[in-house]
Amino acid sequence: MTLKIYGTAASRAARPLWVAQELGLVYEHIPLPYLGGATRTPEFLAINPNGRIPVVDDDGVLVWESMACTLYLAERFKPPGARSLAAQNDAGTPMLAARNHAELAEILRWSFWVVTECEKDALAILMHRVLMPAERRKPQLADEAERRLAGPLGVLEQHLQTRSYLAGERFTVADICVASVLTWAQSATQLMAQCPRTAQWLRTCLARPAFKAVRAMAQSA
Repeated sequence: MTLKIYGTAASRAARPLWVAQELGLVYEHIPLPYLGGATRTPEFLAINPNGRIPVVDDDGVLVWESMACTLYLAERFKPPGARSLAAQNDAGTPMLAARNHAELAEILRWSFWVVTECEKDALAILMHRVLMPAERRKPQLADEAERRLAGPLGVLEQHLQTRSYLAGERFTVADICVASVLTWAQSATQLMAQCPRTAQWLRTCLARPAFKAVRAMAQSA
């Protein structure tokens, strides 16, 4: 079995990499950047004709789109069939996938929700508050994104009033999908202060060793 994950950790590839780290999967990481033409070569376009990262190659099964990659890995390597270091060393392999239809419904709806309702504005906050050179930032765009994001975060805040995680009472791939987007909005401190349950849930997710390992990969790239 050969599992490959294409894409630098400083990109949306962080999402499937986080799952792989949580499950202790044995995989090859090909840290292709999203700039500079690396994803436009004939070799890469043969595995993703969109020319984008990430891509998961699971022994010839190709998956693209970051959330699809993330959900695929959680389902593909759920116990007891997970061929992972964790499974070899510990019978208590983490279960990130759904255990029942109710959990599946939560995982699917929150994973799609965060893309449609949050990702664009969270990215605008990240770019115009943190990543872009100061002279290129447009604070008004970040301000507008924060105002729009307040609505969806209010929905999440309400959901978290009676639970610690998004699906059931355990950490699942839904938490990875949503936290991997909302981490981009951490610099919106006033917005986060208005959603204390969401802010605490996000801190809990980002404190996990698997996420820290992916962040270290991104920082060393």
